[in-house]
Amino acid sequence: MTHHHHNLPPLAPTKFITDGGLETTLIFHDGIDIPYFASFDLLKTKDGYDRVYAYYARYLEIARTAKVGFILESPTWRASSDWGPCTGYSAAELADINVKSIAMMADLRDQYQTADTPCLISGCVGPRGDGYTPSNRMTTQQARDYHAVQIESFAGTAVDIVSAITMNYLDEALGIALACKDVGIPCVISFTVETDGHLPSGETIEEAIARVDHHTGAYPVYYMINCAHPDHFRDKLDGNGAWKNRICGVRANASRQSHAELDACEHLDDGNPDELGRLYRDLASVLPNLSVIGGCCGTDHRHVTAMADHALPHLHAAR
Repeated sequence: MTHHHHNLPPLAPTKFITDGGLETTLIFHDGIDIPYFASFDLLKTKDGYDRVYAYYARYLEIARTAKVGFILESPTWRASSDWGPCTGYSAAELADINVKSIAMMADLRDQYQTADTPCLISGCVGPRGDGYTPSNRMTTQQARDYHAVQIESFAGTAVDIVSAITMNYLDEALGIALACKDVGIPCVISFTVETDGHLPSGETIEEAIARVDHHTGAYPVYYMINCAHPDHFRDKLDGNGAWKNRICGVRANASRQSHAELDACEHLDDGNPDELGRLYRDLASVLPNLSVIGGCCGTDHRHVTAMADHALPHLHAAR
């Protein structure tokens, strides 16, 4: 049975946009070195903090112009136990930076939120391993234990929801959902797919949603797809099926390249922002509960503006 949260998508009275590719924007557009895609590390200096703050502020202005809600996704995709030591963080320092990241999101909310643009704060959780390859897989319980450390650091903060982004195999997604359930924080599970529309571990999106819902009592508030171009999964969304009602968000890549090609690419493939916006309008026509639109690798404010211009009128009309 789905757990209802009336201030969260898809039951909230507004649609939401979110940001684009945080790390790819900072690296390729702003020229900032971010080892391991650990953008949270920028918050330790005033200059880094200000740059990340300005990044989100630009998207919040897009939301205010469009008069829709905004989801503040914290820069904590890499702020978990295995990745922290790579950037020199102890366990205590990692917990502190997770809390500081949510505090930044709360400051942004307080500055930009209006009656027309309600803001939700999401604590972002990333995969323990590589975002594209399901290597060194954990069991569900191992994933539950591993991610509980970061998820528990969000407890007691201003976080509204935890979002597991770029999940590429089922046991990790399951473990995160159960760890969120353990502490009573609503969660979102976002799967990534290969060019064939299947998870890197081989399951279809439909199979992945069914498995997580079955083993967690449908605990996730909704599901998303991220870090893939719409062309990679659009054909999987044809036809009927109640499972499609559970997909409420899409954060697509700008590029049509595969994960392997993106890994090997030395320049940014930012695709065509207007074309991507039009593809989002098409996604809105086949996903009845699509309520959250934003970008992933290679996207920036241009892409999200195009998504809002093309897709939001359709989403509002469908409502």
